[in-house]
Amino acid sequence: MVNIDTVYQRVLVLANKEQRGYITPQEFNLFANQAQMDIFEQYFYDLNQFRRLPGNDTVYGDTVDILEDKIDIFRETLGSSEIATLEQQGVGYVLPSGIYRMEQVRIGPTQCEKLTAKEYNNVRFSPLTKPTPLRPIYTVRGGNVILVNDGSYVDFTETNVNMYYIRKPVNARWSYVVVGEKALVNNNASDYKDFELHPSEEVNLVIKILGLAGITLKDPTLYQAATMEDNKNIQQEKQ
Repeated sequence: MVNIDTVYQRVLVLANKEQRGYITPQEFNLFANQAQMDIFEQYFYDLNQFRRLPGNDTVYGDTVDILEDKIDIFRETLGSSEIATLEQQGVGYVLPSGIYRMEQVRIGPTQCEKLTAKEYNNVRFSPLTKPTPLRPIYTVRGGNVILVNDGSYVDFTETNVNMYYIRKPVNARWSYVVVGEKALVNNNASDYKDFELHPSEEVNLVIKILGLAGITLKDPTLYQAATMEDNKNIQQEKQ
């Protein structure tokens, strides 16, 4: 977790708000969640790139291990009892909001093969390739509806089905109270939420938010400085 108030205060200081203009809490919250999602989504592009390269035996220095640790924060499991409470839609179920990527689906000990919607329809209607209890299949439609097939109607309320997925980060929010015409953090507010990213991402969050603030404040020097710092960090991480 990264403390959102720490990030906000650093952004205000580095943005030199007296000279460039004030970043409102509303603007900051928008920038904060844009930055959080940018960093989160970049994990998967970086993971794809670094898996092509040889790793090393040093756990703390292997980039793939580092990225997996950062992604692990967002890995979740849905068991049969939880799946049974989902809204049924035909032969599939509507998944909870916030799912970013389905990693694995199992019926009992057997892993289901993931197919595209087109492949799913072709396979299940072909006598030679239709799914069986030993070779079940699944597909995700519309990003939030999952269809599972083992050659018969799969009732999630009676079958031992487990889904393993990566969820999106919950929106961060800097909540505040106004005291003497000044906004002060209110971390006791019900909607207050720190960043869910790994603590090592604090600097990256500050840099990315500053870049977005530079666009809003129409200050090219602030945007360029943040972009240069961001590029420098990317180069260091990928060397």
